[in-house]
Amino acid sequence: MISRRTIVLAFTASTFLAGVLPVLGKSRHSNWLRMFDTDNDGTVDLAEARKAASALFDKLDRDHDGTLDKRELARRLTPKEFAAADPDHDGTLTKDEYLAVVEQRFTAADPDHDGTLDAKELNTKAGQALLRLLK
Repeated sequence: MISRRTIVLAFTASTFLAGVLPVLGKSRHSNWLRMFDTDNDGTVDLAEARKAASALFDKLDRDHDGTLDKRELARRLTPKEFAAADPDHDGTLTKDEYLAVVEQRFTAADPDHDGTLDAKELNTKAGQALLRLLK
């Protein structure tokens, strides 16, 4: 038989977790939002996303050849996504090709088409796909 104390503890723990877990999730996305939101307006626009992606491209391009191969991308794209992003099929992505994927993912994460992404939009599946290319 379950004791009254066990029921009270279980209820207290579930209430605590119900309150804390959403805050933890939001704070993680809020941190990314603050990192990419260079004009501090509470959203990320395409120019800010492109700037972050360009800086990351330069960091990932370890051999400084102006392209990223699958190894340098470190699983930011699936093989199918990589193939679609590589129109010349040379096995690498130029910065322009990489930024084109960023723009496609930005557009997909912006369902209201206002040109900006807030924390809620970054928390969607499409927003998470974009974040994989920015961090």
